[in-house]
Amino acid sequence: MLTTTNTGLLAASIRQLLDFAWMQTRSCAFAIALLSGVAASALLPGLPVARYDLLVVYGVLLTLVFWLRGWENGRDIAVIAVCHVIGLAFELVKVALGSWSYPEPAVLKFAGVPLYGGFLYAAVGSYVCRAWHLFDLELVRYRPRATAVVAAAIYVNFFSHHWLPDLRWPLAGLLLAVTAGTTVRYTVRGVRRRMPLALSFVLIGFFLWVAENLATYLGAWRYPYQLDGWQPVGVDKFGAWSLLISVTVVLVAVTRAKASRSPAR
Repeated sequence: MLTTTNTGLLAASIRQLLDFAWMQTRSCAFAIALLSGVAASALLPGLPVARYDLLVVYGVLLTLVFWLRGWENGRDIAVIAVCHVIGLAFELVKVALGSWSYPEPAVLKFAGVPLYGGFLYAAVGSYVCRAWHLFDLELVRYRPRATAVVAAAIYVNFFSHHWLPDLRWPLAGLLLAVTAGTTVRYTVRGVRRRMPLALSFVLIGFFLWVAENLATYLGAWRYPYQLDGWQPVGVDKFGAWSLLISVTVVLVAVTRAKASRSPAR
């Protein structure tokens, strides 16, 4: 039987959970807007320009709106731009190797990769930047150099495993090692909480995998097994995203460290 105290604790926990979910949704604003644009473009008949080209313009406008509204500052935009470039480089190699494809025609397309493809990675950068602001994130016992080296190796391995042995599992073990004891402190409803950094990678990776299923369903891109009809994205991509998110977190952490060292004006 629930007592008044227990009922109050349960209600407070539910409010905390709902606020956490709402703040996460706000952090995903760019990604939600981008996927909404992808969905809308798939439904619009007789577009005067190629859908992929239209999405490039839409992505640029979204970035400008977020900057002008103050939802993202100059440092955030710089991180998002780097994520865009890194993402395009990733796409160029993967598409050339046949890992996935963008089957629709477009003018703003190079080596089979439309320029809008980089915005899919920019959306991940936007999420991490906004979450850092909204949750007042702080990394405790963070090892910046070791984590950056492992994250860079993870990124390179996603290219090199096509020619060299796949080191995904050893690198996952190294990532766990360098982030052992590292926690993320965050605030919800004025309460300071913490979570292991490695766990945050897994949770974000899961939701990115869910988003990837939605994106491929909307025709954002296609895996070879989806060309004749949509099929769910393999669970192995969940693990891939859990590793790749470390690259974005390292980039954002670098900008936050520089910001904290900047002299006040």
